[in-house]
Amino acid sequence: MASAITETAPTVVPIVEEKLTLTGLAREPIKYSGTLDGFESFDVTPVIGREFPNANLKDFLRAPNSDDLLRDLALTISQRGVVFFRKQDSLDNDLQKELVQRLGELSGKPSTSGLHIHPVANSGREHSVKDDEISVISSASREKLYKDRNTRKQTSRREWHSDITFEPIPSDYTLLRLTELPKTGGDTLWASGYEVYDRISEPYQKFLEGLTATYAQPGFNEVAKRNDFTIHPGPRGAPENVGEELRAEHPVIRTNPVTGWKSVFAVGTHVQKVNDVSEEESRHLLDWFVSLIVENHDLQVRNRWQNPNDLAIWDNRSVYHAATWDYDGLGPRTGHRAVGLGERPYLDPKSIGRREALAKSE
Repeated sequence: MASAITETAPTVVPIVEEKLTLTGLAREPIKYSGTLDGFESFDVTPVIGREFPNANLKDFLRAPNSDDLLRDLALTISQRGVVFFRKQDSLDNDLQKELVQRLGELSGKPSTSGLHIHPVANSGREHSVKDDEISVISSASREKLYKDRNTRKQTSRREWHSDITFEPIPSDYTLLRLTELPKTGGDTLWASGYEVYDRISEPYQKFLEGLTATYAQPGFNEVAKRNDFTIHPGPRGAPENVGEELRAEHPVIRTNPVTGWKSVFAVGTHVQKVNDVSEEESRHLLDWFVSLIVENHDLQVRNRWQNPNDLAIWDNRSVYHAATWDYDGLGPRTGHRAVGLGERPYLDPKSIGRREALAKSE
């Protein structure tokens, strides 16, 4: 059962339009109602990941108490970081999209936030589907679009990222459903941003909470130019996500509004620099954040995709993920991804870390 956190409602601090602030429109974390208790589940690791081995998500969507089930599921995903379901053969693209959107709506996202349209991986690409809100994750497409990433390498640390943090309104939940699997390989890993935050000393936490970062992905523009197409100009799922310059400013430390817990947000390939520090200091901080992930396997979870239509749903506000490109010659790997959009990232000064929250709930 997910832990019941009973924190008082934080003070509401209005967002300053057209200007980044380190506080945003705070809201009270949602509370677990117990609807998932009747479904078999287990925590994959102590820190991150939960699996429901027998649950059917289409049944969740059509149940009389569907809203309660999905609200509890959203909270479970946000607390555990990532949740796994097996053999969801009855879930098609439309139901996948409905599920992601309702998870966000029922957990309080803005009414203007829909499903993301990827600037590159949309219906205009080869190996895609005729739906801009479904990105096809295809090994064949990757080989064509990202030729420079198919070379031999000695480290995979650059694979770690959270989805679309370069947008002014980035993702809340992502659902990835694999439809075609290689004979072996192609695992996906996730890591807990809550736990990264909790492993930093309190004085350093306070320092980082005063910083913002620039999030950008010029690489997508380069891919589009190299392959003779233009990126999607927007709106890409929210009115703020427009234009061909994929760039935004967000806090380094972020509050997850569903849980009220802090996490390190400025991690991975979409983070360009930490603002207001020197170039050397920025590089040190960003490298250090990734090192905290790769040097601490106990804050990671690794999923082996076992069957077609296995799926994972994760909260990009508090976890990072990395693909494993180890299946060359072992068959194609294809998945359908729907990415929900959440709120403009903020740091609530009254929010706390995961470990402190769980200790208070005992």
